[in-house]
Amino acid sequence: MEALLKHLSKFVAVSEDERLSIAACFETINLRKKQNLVNEGGVCKCLYFVAKGCLRMFFVKDTGVEQTTHFALENWWLTDYFSFLKQEPTEFYIQAVEPTQVLAIKHYDYERLMQQLPHLEKYFRYIHQRESAAAQRRIKYLYDFSKEQRYHHFNNSFPEFIQRIPQYLLASYLGITPEYLSELRKKPFLKPA
Repeated sequence: MEALLKHLSKFVAVSEDERLSIAACFETINLRKKQNLVNEGGVCKCLYFVAKGCLRMFFVKDTGVEQTTHFALENWWLTDYFSFLKQEPTEFYIQAVEPTQVLAIKHYDYERLMQQLPHLEKYFRYIHQRESAAAQRRIKYLYDFSKEQRYHHFNNSFPEFIQRIPQYLLASYLGITPEYLSELRKKPFLKPA
C-alpha cells in the first residue's frame, strides 16, 4: 500500500485520515508468473495498481495468436477501461509477466472514493491523460515506423522493459515475430544521419 500512497503524494496532498480511507478501499492481490488476473468474457471489476512486478494486457486473435496491447510495471495502472467503467464483459486478458503484487480497487469503491476525496480526481485525470497520450503515440508509431524503428524506439525509450520482458511478449507488443526480433537484436543499429 505504501507504494501507491507514495505515488499519490507526488501529485496531490493526502492527509493521514485520507490515507486510511484510501487504504481501506484497496485489496492486495499476489500473482504468480503467467497467472491471469482477468479473463476474456469476465468483467473488469477493478482498477489495478502495480506495486511490484509486471502485468500485460492481451487478446487472442482468431488465429489463436496472443496480441499484447499494454504492459504495466511498478507504479502503473492497468484495466480494460471500457469493461471497468461500464461493468460489461471484456475482450482482454490481464496476466502477470512475472511474480506480481497489485492493489485493486473495485468500481464501486473507486466511485465512492472520488466522491469522498474529490481532489483525487486530479491524480487520476493526470494518470489517464498520460496513458491516453502514450496510446496515441503508440498508434502513430505502429502506422509510421518500420518494424525495426519500432523496436529501436522502444529499446531507447524503455530499456527496463527490454531487460524484464520475455522476447516473445515484446515481439507480440511490437507487432513482429520473435524470430525477427531476435534478428534485430543481433544487428547493429545505425541511426539515420
